[in-house]
Amino acid sequence: MSDRRIRKVVILGGGTAGWMTAAALAKVNTPPQFEVTLIESEEIGIIGVGEATIPTIHWFNNLIGLDEARFLRETMATFKLGIEFVGWNGTSGGNPSRYFHPFGRYGGPADAQMFVHRWIRARQDGLPHSHEEYSLATLAARMGKFGPPAPDPNSLFSTLGHAYHFDAGLYAAHLRQLAEARGVKRVEGKVERIERHPETGFVTHLTTHRGDVLAGDLFVDCSGLRALLIGGVMESGFEDWSHWLPCDRALAVPCERVADTLPYTRATAHAFGWQWRIPLQHRTGNGMVYSSQVASDDAAAHALMANLDGPALAEPRLVRFQTGRRRQAWVKNVVAIGLSSGFLEPLESTSIHLIQSGIAKLLSLFPSRECPEETAGQFNRVFATDMESVRDFLVLHYRRTQGREEPLWRHCQAMAVPEGLTWKERHFTRTGRIVLSTDELFRDASWFAVMMGQGLRAADYNPLLDTLPAAENVTYLQHLRDQMAKAVATLPSHDAYLRRVMAPA
Repeated sequence: MSDRRIRKVVILGGGTAGWMTAAALAKVNTPPQFEVTLIESEEIGIIGVGEATIPTIHWFNNLIGLDEARFLRETMATFKLGIEFVGWNGTSGGNPSRYFHPFGRYGGPADAQMFVHRWIRARQDGLPHSHEEYSLATLAARMGKFGPPAPDPNSLFSTLGHAYHFDAGLYAAHLRQLAEARGVKRVEGKVERIERHPETGFVTHLTTHRGDVLAGDLFVDCSGLRALLIGGVMESGFEDWSHWLPCDRALAVPCERVADTLPYTRATAHAFGWQWRIPLQHRTGNGMVYSSQVASDDAAAHALMANLDGPALAEPRLVRFQTGRRRQAWVKNVVAIGLSSGFLEPLESTSIHLIQSGIAKLLSLFPSRECPEETAGQFNRVFATDMESVRDFLVLHYRRTQGREEPLWRHCQAMAVPEGLTWKERHFTRTGRIVLSTDELFRDASWFAVMMGQGLRAADYNPLLDTLPAAENVTYLQHLRDQMAKAVATLPSHDAYLRRVMAPA
């Protein structure tokens, strides 16, 4: 019987996507069943703006056995409790609107999805308190405090969730150390020639400008927006989503850290897009995402530089992009992971999640040398569903702005949206229910936070709550609010907790 197993995996491209893929493959390849080679060129820059993550990052860090204290030290990381959205609904009383998308859950440990209905009913019965006062992550973030989720499911602290901010370049370097220690071979060079099998069309060899020839059975395209293999060789088409997400450029610039690090990302709406702020230990990451149809690069750069916390540490770096996805992220023996598979702007910090989503699917569908069409087809179906669900969540932010009259926002307010998003909005406003499939990335708390923040309001709640007297429901929520205020007061400041975790054992 012939050997059908993959013996050589070649990863084209380094950066976050390439070294995450290499680290994951190296970890699961024990004892070694195949060689892993990564080819990258120091002359080719990386996007490197994906410095904020969401809580799914814990799955990947656990998979590769990352030591948290070392990771925090070497990547200049900070903790993240969620995202604050500023100005997305214009101003009120001269101040920009603000709302918070927290990680973790609303309500108490036993409330789960029913909290939303409890709160909607209580508001109708006169409860004066915002839903944000029932999110421990929101309360902690706004006070500059941090604590990890408690393992005890009965603790209020079990409702917390968190992710990280980190320097993407340092994260890639950290993963490179781990991957190379586990046997991954790195080759420096730019690919000049790509060879394919004359009958199957499979990629067989990559040749660098230095003359290195790399043979492989499976090729992972982590070449970023260039998509050299999946787009250039396999000619996988691109599904353009810019009619829903019209921003097509980003400017990124670091600035000096001038204050204590806050445990959350900030996304501030501007006339032609939005600006991110990501606090790290050694600096603050900033960027402007905008539409070139309504703003010049110079105008966007001027607005970005005028809204930094501290002195800039570099000149703004321009990235051009197109939102959408590859129609097929896996073709023959080429799998695209990271930006080569598609691009969604970093509004909800999903870039690194989509990398690890691709890695998880590759591991579960790891093929034989023949790379069956059925395996590639399953990967393409589930990855497309992932991308589309994130897309709809991002569109919600643009579609439901209020109080903004600039051309970009008027366009977004009037545009038709994906059918699935329309259904979610209608279902929530009529019944208070948030209808999700089992595989969607963003769960009830996230949709509730953004729907409420963007001005959607529910007219009804689950009628099963009518078995509970109205006064009893209101009293429960008032007591829970007091408990949460007391609990968050016991947490240390974010920087104090960070120093404690990073301290040598």
